[in-house]
Amino acid sequence: MDNISNLFNVKYPIVQGGMIWCSGWELASAVSNAGGLGLIGAGSMYPGVLKDHIKKCKVATSKPFGVNVPLLYPQTDEIIDIIIREGVNIVFTSAGNPAKYTSLLKENGIIVVHVVANSKFALKAQSAGVDAIVAEGFEAGGHNGYEETTTMVLIPMLKEIVNIPVIAAGGIGSGMSVYAAMALGASGVQIGSLFAGSLESSAHDNFKQEIINSGDGSTYLTLKQLVPVRLIRNKFFERVHKAVLEGRSKEELSEILGRGRAKLGMFEGDIDEGELEIGQVAATINEIKPVKKIMDELISEFNATAGRMKNYTQL
Repeated sequence: MDNISNLFNVKYPIVQGGMIWCSGWELASAVSNAGGLGLIGAGSMYPGVLKDHIKKCKVATSKPFGVNVPLLYPQTDEIIDIIIREGVNIVFTSAGNPAKYTSLLKENGIIVVHVVANSKFALKAQSAGVDAIVAEGFEAGGHNGYEETTTMVLIPMLKEIVNIPVIAAGGIGSGMSVYAAMALGASGVQIGSLFAGSLESSAHDNFKQEIINSGDGSTYLTLKQLVPVRLIRNKFFERVHKAVLEGRSKEELSEILGRGRAKLGMFEGDIDEGELEIGQVAATINEIKPVKKIMDELISEFNATAGRMKNYTQL
């Protein structure tokens, strides 16, 4: 099976998720230098800030890197323009219509990947002309699909209906899960939570410690009435989720959510009143490690798993 290493010109078919408030130039360049594909997360950046991160990333690595662009923000046109003018070669889009910018990006020689959580948008992304899709399962952190389809179900389901590479995301935090995703038909993986808690992540140390403290059941998908999001259970979560269960209106939920809640928690470190976005795999993370060590462990575990599975060539 082909993997996406050739598409991105990287050593390993491992993409670092472009997470808001976590994925600055330091994280992206560290992942790229370690053989994966690092992504700068434009979702938490003003256009000028993104431009600065792109320039710093170019200095920090000579390897390929990309930018993740959520399409739901009002300054997206300006973000896309900066990406083109700065010569970024890879763009991951999410949270919007892939048809809006794909043609423009590809006309400028940019590889385009779109994040999806269901069959409808997988086909829509393929029709828009993207080079690959990220299939993000229910286990993933941050904004998620309404369908709650798990990664193990989503990957083979989408492989049946598209003829472009499928990159698995959601619940992937070890070399063993990388192997499992590729066994299901994925051409590579996108990993978020593991890198959100890394040394080079731009997230606040308080948030990183909350990741370490997480156990099974520590995260929950909520706010489906607005946009589904998986959060660590803290005081803010309990308040907003109580409102959800009480059937409060979208307007009331928006008022409770307020503005800048993710920045407050993930970047500024308010672990009580901030929004702490992380995936279920946080329960398996017990140490803040540098990216190089994370990547080395992923590859070592993958290879060990591949060797072990040779004993199961037939059932």
